[in-house]
Amino acid sequence: MSKAFEYTNGGLRPRIIALANQKGGVGKTTTAINLGTALAAVGESVLVIDLDPQGNASTGLGVARQNTLISTYHVLMGEAQLSDAILDSGVPRLHCAPSSMDLLGAELELAAFDRKTFRLYDAIDRLMSDPRAMAQYSYILLDCPPSLNLLTVNALSAADAILVPLQCEFFALEGLSQLLRTVERVRTTLNPRLTIQGVVLTMFDKRNSLSEQVAEDVRGVLGEKVYHTVIPRNVRVSEAPSYGKPVLLYDNSCAGSQAYIRLASEIIRREQDLRAA
Repeated sequence: MSKAFEYTNGGLRPRIIALANQKGGVGKTTTAINLGTALAAVGESVLVIDLDPQGNASTGLGVARQNTLISTYHVLMGEAQLSDAILDSGVPRLHCAPSSMDLLGAELELAAFDRKTFRLYDAIDRLMSDPRAMAQYSYILLDCPPSLNLLTVNALSAADAILVPLQCEFFALEGLSQLLRTVERVRTTLNPRLTIQGVVLTMFDKRNSLSEQVAEDVRGVLGEKVYHTVIPRNVRVSEAPSYGKPVLLYDNSCAGSQAYIRLASEIIRREQDLRAA
């Protein structure tokens, strides 16, 4: 069994996957919302932890910002336990630890703390010390802000693996190389178990030759690290957040929903292969 799958309290720890890309508008939060929903739809139990001050993962899962009394900000500041922040998303087997605008100042505040890069790791570790909590989740998805700041570093320090949503655009590889350098630095200095779970191509338009070219270039550089599944540019995916719903609840038959179901299945297969290694 791979060392990435540690036993604690007699059971397997949930796999912690950070969704990160320092570029905005690449479909990162959309992927966090809909991948979490797709994993839950195929029987996995998922916790989405929203670390982005914009809070789009929270609102996209139907968590109203004005009703959020305890957020990931309070968890990182040590003012609350992670278990206190977790809310039911309304989707069976899917929960959310919501964000708040307070996270905008978190980087400055965290600078004064000991273990400032391990605040999230410690919070998740405390949650997992409860056998009931550990048994509740098979995946924890960390939705990172669109920058390589201390919040993202906290996520990478806590994660077992990183999933990179990558928009099919001209500068895709340029931004990816910067992120991969950051991942390598985190692996070397903070989190030696961190791996790249995969890269998912988003906003793919099969009518556009540029999308095909970017996909070919990325696969040429990263090979099997790139998922076979691509997420198409789809209006139903764009509409769903305005209704506070994942696209699988908004329209489960559209191309975007079906793509996220395939992506969830592909991720589960990769995780099973790792477990068997």
